[in-house]
Amino acid sequence: MSFCLLIVAKAPVPGFAKTRLCPPATPEQAAGIAAASLLDTLDAALLTPNARVVVALTGELGKAARGAEIATVLRNTEVIPQRGDGFDVRLVNAHADAPRPGEPVLQIGMDTPQVTPGLLADAANRLEDSVLGPAEDGGWWALGLKDPLHAKVLAGVPMSREDTGRQTLHALADVGLSPGVLPMLSDVDTFADARRVAALKPESRFARAVAEVR
Repeated sequence: MSFCLLIVAKAPVPGFAKTRLCPPATPEQAAGIAAASLLDTLDAALLTPNARVVVALTGELGKAARGAEIATVLRNTEVIPQRGDGFDVRLVNAHADAPRPGEPVLQIGMDTPQVTPGLLADAANRLEDSVLGPAEDGGWWALGLKDPLHAKVLAGVPMSREDTGRQTLHALADVGLSPGVLPMLSDVDTFADARRVAALKPESRFARAVAEVR
């Protein structure tokens, strides 16, 4: 069965993307790392069996690092704009806008470039009504919903905190869902995160971008 693989992404504009990597990275290098992360994520998504890839995008791609390269890859996806105030509301709206009728959604971000087509396919094929992929920092890297309307529970869940994952699990349970738990991944917030993730895929664009920072 096909599913909607939803990537929530921000154009990697220097000075606005991955600013917590600075220092040691410059704003341009941080944006380059973010661009490489997005490109590697798109590669994995486009190779995932039965996935219809939709990218909910915000920011000006024309000002982004590797913007032309990203735009070329995005032609193989469906791109929709993010809408709403606050990241929680933008996630709710992306889940409403991206799927076709009856289509389940697996949503990821652009901060886990170590994802593989196999990992994404396994997450989408789980039998539970929902799945959540915990991140090492207490957040989450993936949310799968058989019924995307259940994404409404994200409204009001505080994002980018060490209890975001736990609160998301509680919100899903509060509407009667029984979320399954996916493998834990490290997303890229700090430069220590970037080095650790780069070591997992040393031949990737992401690893090359991280290696450019001295």
